[in-house]
Amino acid sequence: MKHQAGELLLFSGTSSPALAKKIGDSMNVEIGEMELGRFKDGEVSCQVCENVRGGDVFIVQSTCNPVNDSLMELLIVLDAFKRASASRVTAVIPYFGYARQDRKDKPRVPISAKLVADLLLTAGASRVLTMDLHANQIQGFFDIPVDHLYASRVLLEHIQRLERNFVVVAPDAGGVERARAVAKRLDASLAIVDKRREKANVSKVMHIIGEVRGRDCIIIDDIIDTAGTLTQTAQALVDAGATSVYAACSHPVLSDPAAERIEKSVLKKVFITDSIPLREDLPYRSKLEVVSIAGLLGEAIIRIHEESSISTLFD
Repeated sequence: MKHQAGELLLFSGTSSPALAKKIGDSMNVEIGEMELGRFKDGEVSCQVCENVRGGDVFIVQSTCNPVNDSLMELLIVLDAFKRASASRVTAVIPYFGYARQDRKDKPRVPISAKLVADLLLTAGASRVLTMDLHANQIQGFFDIPVDHLYASRVLLEHIQRLERNFVVVAPDAGGVERARAVAKRLDASLAIVDKRREKANVSKVMHIIGEVRGRDCIIIDDIIDTAGTLTQTAQALVDAGATSVYAACSHPVLSDPAAERIEKSVLKKVFITDSIPLREDLPYRSKLEVVSIAGLLGEAIIRIHEESSISTLFD
């Protein structure tokens, strides 16, 4: 298929096809044709099946489980479009893997988020569009423009439909800024859970700063991995007298046994986005409600393509 120079072209990797289709539908843009496969030894193969010379290309690919496969595929796809002479290639990464490795918190460890940023640049990314980075400073790891959106824009609409006078809860000190922003928009009070992390994916709730007794609480976080922190926080809030506990989280990593923990916990409902697709074989879903970020990403893509401001989407 022949395209005009500068035309908006949307493509999808294998990690986010459903989300990419929704984004395309929101913009009335068809997903471009690209063949992705694996050689018998696991190497990624890629061929762009359309003439993209001079095109404004957007590639949708969350670097989610299997993280390394998704990341390597994205790098190879970026290289393919660079060599196909696209005028600009934007990596649309709803979930940015390795974002939790953003600093040296122990001796002799890598800063893997910086390494991934360098790899994306080397592979041919002209720009990155992402959502809810685990640490805002990761934007500074890139030498190309980064547009950083927040899922709270769409999550808030669903939270408000519950029509409850929530106390917004930050599950740890690192999430206070995120929770405070939501509390401000809900005109709600804020509580903070003070916890001590013993090791990766293991945490211990210490005590709650703020008044939650007799109140409905909503926990705001960016990532649900094993759901240990989330379910412990919810239980601590109930133990402190909270009437009910909900949660809203941007990225449902949901490593085992997260879904089962949520199902058996005191949580009433957990709002998540489709930045990471839910596994088809996930057995515990009754408390999970998926909110799509496709419209938000689609609007951002259109504004980037048209060289117009997207600052209002950062709210």
